[in-house]
Amino acid sequence: MRLTKWGHACVRLERPGAAVVIDPGEYTDPQALDGADAVLVTHEHADHFDESRLRAAAEANPALRIWTNRSVAARLDGLGNRVTVVGDGDTFDVDGIGVEVHGELHQLVHPDLPTVPNIGFLVAGNVFHPGDAFTVPPSPVDTLLVPVQSPWSRTGEVIDYIRQIKPRLAVAVHDGGLSAMGHAVVNGIVGATIGADATTHYIRLEAGTPANLSQLPA
Repeated sequence: MRLTKWGHACVRLERPGAAVVIDPGEYTDPQALDGADAVLVTHEHADHFDESRLRAAAEANPALRIWTNRSVAARLDGLGNRVTVVGDGDTFDVDGIGVEVHGELHQLVHPDLPTVPNIGFLVAGNVFHPGDAFTVPPSPVDTLLVPVQSPWSRTGEVIDYIRQIKPRLAVAVHDGGLSAMGHAVVNGIVGATIGADATTHYIRLEAGTPANLSQLPA
């Protein structure tokens, strides 16, 4: 399977005959949606979900289908059965690619702020995008798309999350708020700490550069 990061939290997963885009938000390069068969949205925050852009993509491609939680689906009224509401424990299929749904809530930012629904997607049984949460799926994960910087986490919690899941590969996402210096600091700390475990390889992919997951180092 080929993975392309398209800015901040958005990734595109492709194999022959199917292209799945997860969390195309307002910081996502618009070309991420070109020719996509399906879009998966973890939650309603603008860095993961851009309603106008997704509606435009659906208008341009009548075959595009969307899976998401109830709160996001409510904002996509008018698209009919092209939008499917899913929640924790659900499974579905995108052109031969199996998808499992895990998780229910966004990670707590602060008790004074509302906590919105958040679901994670395990694609093809081996690539997990948790959205804005430290959700742990019930089965092993080969590739974890790990949110490395956010208002709701510390770098130490990111490291502990990776260690808890123990993926073969941890790929940095949700890092659009970091400066060049921030990337160097955070990726240096996470990479050095995770590398010391000798069980997980941690990488950050450049936006728009596809990578074959099976060929990435372990």
